[in-house]
Amino acid sequence: MKLAELQPRIEGFIRTKLDDQSATVTGLGPGGGHAGFSYLFTANRAAGSNRYFLRLPPPNVKWEGTADVLRQATVLQALDGTDVPHARVLWSGDDLEWFDCPYLVQEFVEGSVIQADTFTDLTPETAQRMARQSMAALAGIHRLDPALCAYLGEFTGFEFDVTRWDRFYERAAEQGQLAKQPEVRRLLLEKTPHDARIGVYHGDFQWANLMFLPDGTLSAVIDFELCGIGATLNDVGWICAFNDPAAWPADRSPRMPHGDELEAMYREAWGGALPDVRWFRALAMYKFSIISGFNLMLHRRGKRDDPHWEEMIPSMKANMDYAYQMLTS
Repeated sequence: MKLAELQPRIEGFIRTKLDDQSATVTGLGPGGGHAGFSYLFTANRAAGSNRYFLRLPPPNVKWEGTADVLRQATVLQALDGTDVPHARVLWSGDDLEWFDCPYLVQEFVEGSVIQADTFTDLTPETAQRMARQSMAALAGIHRLDPALCAYLGEFTGFEFDVTRWDRFYERAAEQGQLAKQPEVRRLLLEKTPHDARIGVYHGDFQWANLMFLPDGTLSAVIDFELCGIGATLNDVGWICAFNDPAAWPADRSPRMPHGDELEAMYREAWGGALPDVRWFRALAMYKFSIISGFNLMLHRRGKRDDPHWEEMIPSMKANMDYAYQMLTS
């Protein structure tokens, strides 16, 4: 939806929700993120101004999976009253009168994610503090009562977590980089965990989805597009593998603590053992190597222009090799 078309819709929405027909909307612009359409805007009233974040599903798609913004609202609302920093949901719904689609409006939260141009002078001590807060927040998400998030559905099983990537592998580019895929797939199915905890998971818990203030204080966990009910250790394996240099080409040097340190921080925050965590690290890199190949295919066929995936070709083999090592050593 173009901004010129969206502006009066947001203004009508805000005037109704705030019960203030004099309210105006300014500063409307893209809100960032990678799933769905998101916008930032300011609502101005006599009493003052407030900044908001609006997320809508992308056009011409089914409102399910990552395009179902109400999935995110479900988890975010369940986090209210917990110690997990997050942007509160102010309004959400599937009434179509405002935007012709479901919507999610959150309060605006100050902060930045860790990127090449942010936190450039990060000290090891601050990085440790940021990581410890993050893993405590992750444990807090995992403590949510799944009954509060019944909208997310039910756990589909460990086998599905492995086999769902088959069709993406079949279409991936540079399959020579994924030579170990059949063996890793076999080992993942053979070594499927049986006692891993099932609960609410984030789905993409990594530094790009964690906002920090300049002093390193965690201000919000964001982007719950991939949330669901399943093995909570999926999140632990994901962030730990992404921060293990052994999973990446030799020229990758992570700025945050090593994955082993993050695992220890989570174990302390959770207060218990983490059975089969190496299996989840393996699954994380198995998935990401295939995702890289699939996105590279989309780029090369002109379906989604993103040359970043050309740069990821060496990582595809490193990721798959790491998965194999986690399952065999």
